[in-house]
Amino acid sequence: MRRRSVLALVPAGFVAACGDGGGATPAPGRRDQVTVGVIAILDVAPIHLGKQKGFFTSRDIDLTLTNAQGGAAIVPAVLSGQFQFGFSNVVSLLLARSRNLPLKVVCNGNNSTGVDGQDFGSVLVNADSPIRGAADLPGRSVAVNTLQNIVDTTVRASVRKAGGDPRSLRFVEMPFPDMPAALRGGRVDAAFMVEPFQSAARAQGARSVASSYVDAAPDLTVAVYFTSTSLTSQDADLVGRFGEAMRESLAYANDHPDEARAVIGTYTQIAPEVIADLTLPKWPPEINRASVQTLADLALADGLLTKPADLASLLP
Repeated sequence: MRRRSVLALVPAGFVAACGDGGGATPAPGRRDQVTVGVIAILDVAPIHLGKQKGFFTSRDIDLTLTNAQGGAAIVPAVLSGQFQFGFSNVVSLLLARSRNLPLKVVCNGNNSTGVDGQDFGSVLVNADSPIRGAADLPGRSVAVNTLQNIVDTTVRASVRKAGGDPRSLRFVEMPFPDMPAALRGGRVDAAFMVEPFQSAARAQGARSVASSYVDAAPDLTVAVYFTSTSLTSQDADLVGRFGEAMRESLAYANDHPDEARAVIGTYTQIAPEVIADLTLPKWPPEINRASVQTLADLALADGLLTKPADLASLLP
């Protein structure tokens, strides 16, 4: 199987060569021009909603949101200063920090719902599959969007929780949009999908057998917003204002799910009738630090990390 991660696209010597990513404090009456690397998925609805509501402009931030394919593109762009901030899952950043990449988490991104069977991502199988739960997954092929990352880490956690041995899991890397057809066609035995692909697969008869984010830790922090350590040292005021705007955006989206659903239609091509039935993530303003520690412990146990993570240097 092909193995890659965000680190694979960070060139050798990049840490020493990365740009400062900073900028001077704007003159009175002017705003900081800030670009954030995001992904066109449900998870980032709060930042789009916060921009719409003026939470960033009220803090003198002129926000530009730039879509990327994933952390593999966002991490180096933040380090080079092309993006001032970025969005990434927690395990990607744990791996990046373990390689001494100068990154710093600014604020929360999104969390699991914490409800088994009612999360925004799950392991799905075909209706006639003999797989009834996570304990039946060992020895089977499981589709994941990226190898050696948060999805395979949490799927292993599901198997352990069910009393199985995750060492014989066979992960197959493929994009989320390809998973429903691959599952239906029998090219994989199971697939971990997030919304809207989870709902699409269920509409075609698939059923969920494990809520892996829920199994990994209560109210798991799945993803966060981050920046470069150079920006935190050179413009701590901007980083602080961005964090404040994001926390307000997260709290607002969490309290106004209908508005969060509405904004999803402005940056994705998901049909309104589909958006209405999707299971949304949770968007608490604060990071669940205990769940991040759990992910770090799981990554260490699985061999993704070679030494315990230094969360103090990564988290705010």
